[in-house]
Amino acid sequence: MLVADIGGTRARFALLDDQGLPHLVRILAVADFAGPVEAIEAYLGEVGCADLRAAAIALAAPIDEQLIRLTNGSWTFSCAEMKARLGISRLLLLNDFTALALSLPRLPAGELRQVGGGTTLALAPKAVLGPGTGLGVSGVVFDRGRWLALAGEGGHCSLAPADGRESAILALAWRELQHVSAERLLSGSGLPLLHRLVAEVDGRACEALTPAEIVARALANEDVQCSAVVDTFCAMLGSMAGNLALTLGARGGVYIGGGIIPRLGDLFDRSAFRARFETKGRFAAYLAAIPTYVMLSPTPALLGAAHALAESDDGP
Repeated sequence: MLVADIGGTRARFALLDDQGLPHLVRILAVADFAGPVEAIEAYLGEVGCADLRAAAIALAAPIDEQLIRLTNGSWTFSCAEMKARLGISRLLLLNDFTALALSLPRLPAGELRQVGGGTTLALAPKAVLGPGTGLGVSGVVFDRGRWLALAGEGGHCSLAPADGRESAILALAWRELQHVSAERLLSGSGLPLLHRLVAEVDGRACEALTPAEIVARALANEDVQCSAVVDTFCAMLGSMAGNLALTLGARGGVYIGGGIIPRLGDLFDRSAFRARFETKGRFAAYLAAIPTYVMLSPTPALLGAAHALAESDDGP
């Protein structure tokens, strides 16, 4: 059985071992393949699997239509087409952050790094958000002995400023975009836009840079502008994470996934993220008690997809 986590930039694949856990993990570039079937076939060929019977695939896209389109990628396909081409009897498709949320109760402590204070309340809701190519948002709630994941598109909610400087940044963004969602700025695809807007508001020159270059220069502490962009990014993400914690009552913790934040290391820990997470007026003490964690595993959604497959109607 196959599990996969397909984002806008990378596709992660694994087979399930005898205990139902992912192994033989491989990470492939989405741009290298015409579609998911071609990527899956390449993976199966690499690991030498000739007999695939079932798959659970997490995708960075809404999963409520016959035709699936990656939100930040070029792949378009249907569930029926994928089943037919792969020759499998069972195919479960789920949103990538639904799968990520399902992994939260099962992640080993060694794959998490706590940022700030707070203590996890057992069986309380858990929230997750993660800036990668896009911005994913989800959570899990415990009900009748099971963790249930929420399927949503919270990364596309409206982004709100927290001070005058951020208001100026958003005002510039509104000139260019009809709707400034959180993903427009708090994601890999949004970093170049945020870089340009911060430069304009702060009165600095702006060199055209890729998201990877912005992050690398900030980590090296060699570029004042890139450092300001990453600082702003972390602060705004903290405000959004606090909003999410309040919305879900996430006293089981807020978890930060995606490809960007784990790369920041101590820079993220020292940023304004946690202070902004807690800065919610009368509910500051409520949020101070909620822990926030950086997810260190590169493939946690595979664990969630494996659980979803095991819990689906007719089992694995």
